[in-house]
Amino acid sequence: MPRVLMVRDQQPRCRIEEIDDEQLPDRAVTVDIEYSDLNYKDAMAVTGKGKIVRDYPMVPGIDFAGTVRESASDRFAPGDRVILTGWGVGERYWGGYAETMRVDADWLVPCPDPLSSREAMQLGTAGLTAMLSVIRLEQAGLPAGSKVLVTGATGGVGSWAVQMLAHLDYEVHAVTGKPEQSQWLKTLGATEIHERTEFESDSRPLEKGRWAGAVDSIGGKTLANILAQMDYRGRVAAVGLAGGAELPTTVMPFILRGVSLLGTDSVMIPFEQRRVAWQRLAALPNGLFSNMHVDEIGLEQVSDAAEAMMAGKTYGRVLIDPRK
Repeated sequence: MPRVLMVRDQQPRCRIEEIDDEQLPDRAVTVDIEYSDLNYKDAMAVTGKGKIVRDYPMVPGIDFAGTVRESASDRFAPGDRVILTGWGVGERYWGGYAETMRVDADWLVPCPDPLSSREAMQLGTAGLTAMLSVIRLEQAGLPAGSKVLVTGATGGVGSWAVQMLAHLDYEVHAVTGKPEQSQWLKTLGATEIHERTEFESDSRPLEKGRWAGAVDSIGGKTLANILAQMDYRGRVAAVGLAGGAELPTTVMPFILRGVSLLGTDSVMIPFEQRRVAWQRLAALPNGLFSNMHVDEIGLEQVSDAAEAMMAGKTYGRVLIDPRK
């Protein structure tokens, strides 16, 4: 009988429950989960502070990595190591905060060697999104060694983006509201640390050009300020909206400087793009994983960790071992 973290539209909102295998969703592939993680979207689902979960009861967790136990699909066989991120899992479909889960084969990608399940979830949606942002910037012609800005730098996407870009020899400037983590960000490879408040005021249509590229997970006024400060032919990979969905800008950065705003999605991207991104992630040096700050918890600690994340008290990555 697998244990799951069940979210219900009542109090207490979350509780650990044991369910029969017959209660798992009727889907093609049964996976024994070794690790999941905690993303901002997960924290909103667990705490109820965002409109993430609409159907109850729900097992949250937008990511997981584990081993196939049973498969009715010819794409996977028992013993295969797999990763799941996105596809509405943990929002519309039962997700990764469980010891075992059944999912559609189309939602899974093979876990590439030499990546372990734990390392896969050190990355998770955050690492995948960061890599997809890097790929988008590369495809848009980001010059080698150029200056790149990363917002939300202590979060999952931001901290991985800092490391990946620094590893590729870009000059990385990190934006954070947590100055106490400045030294850690420099350990990750950031050349310079910027206070978040530098990018929160109302922006003019154009400012002095400062950046050849940017990875932004904040949106709102922050993204508007970044667009106004891009160099000629600058490129911005937009990946999030922690600071709001509105974009108070003008067309001037686009028509006077040729700035590109590159929407970067990690939820619904096709299998082949996922596979390529995960292969690149698996090739990252071990040192990048060692540098990443990780808190590892069990299912019982998820609610507290989610509250802490919503309060801005976490950094790096939070891993969940459902067997604890």
